[in-house]
Amino acid sequence: MIQRRKFGITVGATLATGALIAVGFAGPAYAGGGKGHGHGGDKSASAQLRKAVTAKGITKHLQALQNIADANDGNRAAGTSGHAASVDYFEKQLKKAGYVTSRQAFSYDKSVVDTAVLDLVAPTTETFTYGVDFVEASNASEGDVTGLIEAVDINLTGDRASTSGCEAEDFANFTENNIALVQRGTCDFRVKADNALAAGAVGVIIFNQGNASETEDRSALFAGALGETIFSLPVATTTFALGETLATTEGAEVRLAFDAHIETVNTFNLLADTKKGDPNKLLVVGGHLDSVPEGPGINDNGSGTASILETAIQMSKKHIVPKNKIRFAFWSGEEDGLLGSNHYVAQLTPEQIAQHAANLNFDMTGSPNAVRFVYDGDGDAFGTEGPEGSDAIEAVFNDYFASQNLATEPTAFDGRSDYFAFIENGIPAGGLFSGAEGIKSEAQAEIFGGTAGEAYDPCYHAECDDINNINQEVLGQMADAIAHATAVYADAKVIKGHGKGWGKGHHGKGHYGKGYGKGHGHDKFGYKGYDKGR
Repeated sequence: MIQRRKFGITVGATLATGALIAVGFAGPAYAGGGKGHGHGGDKSASAQLRKAVTAKGITKHLQALQNIADANDGNRAAGTSGHAASVDYFEKQLKKAGYVTSRQAFSYDKSVVDTAVLDLVAPTTETFTYGVDFVEASNASEGDVTGLIEAVDINLTGDRASTSGCEAEDFANFTENNIALVQRGTCDFRVKADNALAAGAVGVIIFNQGNASETEDRSALFAGALGETIFSLPVATTTFALGETLATTEGAEVRLAFDAHIETVNTFNLLADTKKGDPNKLLVVGGHLDSVPEGPGINDNGSGTASILETAIQMSKKHIVPKNKIRFAFWSGEEDGLLGSNHYVAQLTPEQIAQHAANLNFDMTGSPNAVRFVYDGDGDAFGTEGPEGSDAIEAVFNDYFASQNLATEPTAFDGRSDYFAFIENGIPAGGLFSGAEGIKSEAQAEIFGGTAGEAYDPCYHAECDDINNINQEVLGQMADAIAHATAVYADAKVIKGHGKGWGKGHHGKGHYGKGYGKGHGHDKFGYKGYDKGR
């Protein structure tokens, strides 16, 4: 999938590490599956909650977020008045529903781009767009250089397998003061950049590989990381299409320029806890409440957070009481590098992390050209499994959708969203995703409907991600799954029934395994929201 979603450069974000243990759950996988007697029907917490949580109710919250963005410079980005107003709205709703709320303040330094230029200056002129065609690689230097493009050991045909720039010998005939054009593949981006520097390049452009890997469409724009130390040249990462254009344009000469300044962002996460439930079996149901500066962020991630909010409200209204404590979490700083959720986990003690039994993450659940993606907790699709128990979370979602005759597709634990810090610290995680900038395939269109060859969300990270950028049908389907999984993992029950009679449902023997103590060192997840390479 990745292109990574984080294009901002951040400084000072840290993750907790160490041998940590997460407490598991025991509870029914499904409840109330049989026919009810009297007027009660299925009286399970899942059924009651799914009936109460509707797309119409969620959309009321989405409209509130749209109104907030409209009144605050068109966005709800972390550290802005729009984000603060979003938190105010959510907190008011949650307090009214009886939850114990708190704000978790944190700050971070953010590199704000003042100048970002990639222009073709010869043999013709063309200006490319930052954030659409190219971005600055993490920890590249500022600078303003102009030079001829020199492609280095690239492969534009067949499977486009590439070792471009991975060996010093690739630059044996490189002309000093040119700009090196290298292709993604095989080795870390820093290796490619170091080899280019040693050969006398004045700048580096790394373009996407142009293949379809097991985990992503490697044609789109992506944000690359050059490691933890500053590299001494300006470096851009681009789409495959732009790289191919530069490589095949005879005599291509470009200007590459970046300039930025550091701003401190002061912001906060919003947490809302149930009053009841075992605190030693804590379920964190979360999503990020901040948008990108470019737009109101109604699908990304108003859709996920509004669905969580409505689930919390309806749990209270329907008197659904959890056996395991629930913490509804609304993260900030996600768009700048998962910083709110990273901060949350980093400040926990090992004993507190041991109390965290699972994290359910919902980041984009109403994409217009959607696929119902479920995180690949067992790793059977992409080879990267979550901590023990993540497989059971995946199964809960897949089994639920199957019971509704709705297809799903796995998506990788690729580090793109707020589950990242949880799985890095041994806490089982899972969740849903309806698609971002990736392109829907013909096969996906046959299964899920929509339009092949177009992005899952054409307004991803754009001004048009507004109230009209929501697939209401998919929003409702995903919300039902959110409600179901929340009820299951909270081991919830209805203490005040509606109607007469009772459900005779069949209960599966759920096993929700214990998380284990070894953090996973998945370096391919990237650094501070970026790919390191390959």
